[in-house]
Parts: sequence; structure tokens; C-alpha cells
Amino acid sequence: MSQIKTLAEFIAERQHEFTYATGELSQLLTSFRLAGKMVNREVNKAGLAEDIIGAQGTDNVQGEAQQKLDVYANDLFMRLLRSQGMVCAVASEENDDVVHFDNGGKYVVTMDPLDGSSNIDVNVSIGTIFSIYRRSGTGDKATMEDFMQPGTAQVAAGYIIYGSSTMLVYTTGHGVNGFTLDPSIGTFCLSHPNMQTPVDGKIFSVNEGNLHDFSPGVQRYIDDCKKRKLSARYIGSLVADFRTQR
Repeated sequence: MSQIKTLAEFIAERQHEFTYATGELSQLLTSFRLAGKMVNREVNKAGLAEDIIGAQGTDNVQGEAQQKLDVYANDLFMRLLRSQGMVCAVASEENDDVVHFDNGGKYVVTMDPLDGSSNIDVNVSIGTIFSIYRRSGTGDKATMEDFMQPGTAQVAAGYIIYGSSTMLVYTTGHGVNGFTLDPSIGTFCLSHPNMQTPVDGKIFSVNEGNLHDFSPGVQRYIDDCKKRKLSARYIGSLVADFRTQR
């Protein structure tokens, strides 16, 4: 029987790969690890507890109708990130403006706390998307320049998918690894080491309802995918659609 490696153990082992190897990575990911388990618990209640499913009656910054679980997940992540004291500001899809914590933290986070939440009522996979940056400026408050850094400047990035199983996948620039939540012990365990996107996939995911709004180049690409008889699979949750390409 192979030895189980937990997310906490994995982070500790790989701490030397993190640019700021002072325990900061472990603290940063703790918020996502804990929030992921709590959101998973609420998602699994959908259909049983009426007060957590359905529309909230408000729209997010993208003009999309917010679901009750959108608001729950956003409030939860905000609370946990604030409590760490390391994140000074968060840009969330569920807030019109950047939320500042005014705590002198060195990091900023961008996130969609519950992507694809309109799929909740039909029991389809949904997820959390996050990106962590170290502040580029030195002022009292985070600025847009702190958030608009290139992807190569990310400290860490990843997602959590809530589906037939709950997985947390992340990278710090040294490979991508996936951890599946074991509900019997309430712990994320390494299940998909060194995940890689295939060189040539067999599936394409796109909302063809918007096909006529796409650029001519993208339309030609989709047409080519069909000619090559690639399978079309569009779920409507980025994390789920992205996973199909693995």
C-alpha cells in the first residue's frame, strides 16, 4: 500500500522551491485549503437545504446573476484571507471594486470564488479559481499595478473543483500537482502528481452559442477542430472545461 501524502506535507517538502521560503506559501494556501473544504460541504447540501441554492437577486461585476453560494463562497474566502494578515487586498469577481484589508500584507489575490455557480441546481461541477501575486509597489495601499502584473510574476495559482470528487490543483512555477479531498479524514491528499496538458488534445470546449461574435481566426479554428473530429465538451464551468483538456 503506497504512503498517502497530504497537501500540508507536500507544501512543506517543496518549500525550498518557493521564492520567499519563510513559511509564507503554507500560510497563503491554508486559506484556500480550508475554504475549499467548507465550500465543498455547502455544495454537497445543495438540493437538501433550500437556503443555499438559487439566485441571490443581485448581479456581479460581469453582469451575471449572483447565486446564494456565490455570496457565501466570496464572504468565506474574504474572511479567511483577511485573517491570515499576509494578503492586503483581493480582486474578486463578486465585488465591483478591489477589497482592501489595510493590514500591511505583502500579497494580493485575484479570484473567482465560485465559477460556474449557475450549474449548482443541475448538479454539474463548479469551482474556485485563484491567483496570488507579491505586491510590486511599496505604498500604503495596493494599487491596480499590483494586480495587473504578468502571469510570470505569480507567486502561485490554481483552482479547486467541486464535482464527483473535490480537488485542489496548484502551481508555484515548479510543476502542477493535484490533491483530492478524502472526506473520511477531511484532508487533501496528493493524487495527481506532475499534471501536464497533452501536446495534442482530443477535446475542444467552447460556448458555440457565441460563435458569430468570435473573431474570424477563432471561428476558423473551431471549424478545423470539427473537421479533425475532435469531441466537443462544454460544461460552462472553467475549471471543469479546463480539466477535460488534461
